[in-house]
Amino acid sequence: MTHTTPDWAQRFSDRMSRVRANEIRELLKLLDQPDILSFAGGIPDPGLFPADRIQAGYDAILADRDLARQALQYSVSEGYLPLRRWIAERMALAGVDCDEHNILVTAGSQQALDLIGKLFLSRGDTVMVARPTYLGALQAFSAYEPAYLDLPEGALANGLDAEALMAGRSPRALGYFVPDFANPTGQSLTLAEREALLDLAGRLDMTLIEDAAYRDLRFEGEALPSLLALDIARCGSIEAARTLFCGTLSKTVSPALRVGWVCGPRAVIEKLVLLKQGSDLHVSTINQMVAHRAVSEGYEQHLGVLRGAYGAKARTILTALERHMPPGVTWSQPQGGMFVWIRLPEGLDGRVMLERALAEERVAFVPGEPFFAEIPAANAIRLSYSLPTEREIEDGVARLAALIGRMG
Repeated sequence: MTHTTPDWAQRFSDRMSRVRANEIRELLKLLDQPDILSFAGGIPDPGLFPADRIQAGYDAILADRDLARQALQYSVSEGYLPLRRWIAERMALAGVDCDEHNILVTAGSQQALDLIGKLFLSRGDTVMVARPTYLGALQAFSAYEPAYLDLPEGALANGLDAEALMAGRSPRALGYFVPDFANPTGQSLTLAEREALLDLAGRLDMTLIEDAAYRDLRFEGEALPSLLALDIARCGSIEAARTLFCGTLSKTVSPALRVGWVCGPRAVIEKLVLLKQGSDLHVSTINQMVAHRAVSEGYEQHLGVLRGAYGAKARTILTALERHMPPGVTWSQPQGGMFVWIRLPEGLDGRVMLERALAEERVAFVPGEPFFAEIPAANAIRLSYSLPTEREIEDGVARLAALIGRMG
């Protein structure tokens, strides 16, 4: 009997044709090369992890026989109850009156995006996003075969014709936005733009996803209400809201714990719980318990340390860009988060620049093109200032500026 190696590509589902490698994940492999100065991965500075507090949490739990049995066992899909209550209390302080029944703990907010896409998207449904937008969200939603509609920068401030936007598209719509310090641009929606987005969602009867991954990392300016808080102020109750809030401890405590959450109406949370049961049953019990201990005391002080550190790095990179970049290069002015978005002169391609930056300057970054859902723009790059030191930031920006000068 002869054996024929299966042609796996012919056996995959149709949706796999829409699934692409995450370019940021691939670029993270460059961090293993010690001579690469990397602005690529939007990852937290490990020197800021509360490692001692996390270690103490694991030690205390495993040293207690009863707690250890609970921590190492299967658990409910909704999430560890004390953690869900802490999240609900924190949401309430930010204008979102809710309780633990409005919270689902997920394996980072990335899993939340996947579960929400699975719940709401059928083939051909409309997904409205900013232009550019978070690459991981496009990856999460693309498997469910939607049709994307990206809004140009400034569109919310300038007014939108909802009917014209949706002409020829499926009326079933899901909107995904990062109102605070967006990945990749570092920019935030103004209060007027948040209100305009809620107006648009109301006219289109559109469900909104608010990705709040960087919301707690504001180091300048006044905090603005979340989309969900504004939504509740309009409709009177979280149960009547159309916004789903996705939060995470990955950027503030540790990404390795894989603790995120969705906050929304109970009718939605109950369905997401069913999907999570079919996905991974629940987030690691011991990780949830450790995360709860890590945030129960001193969390605001810890956030203050993060804001100080990232704020200093942001000021360093903005000053370096002003000092070194040649004419024709522009950039965003983040007040929080981890990113600066660079617009290159017309005719320069971020992918080509990356190849030369690695070869000639040993500097890495992420080209801008993968962040666009519909119409890509080649002359953009994303720099993350979270990981390099302030000295490395200054050096890296100077090297990139010199390369742009040679390419221009």
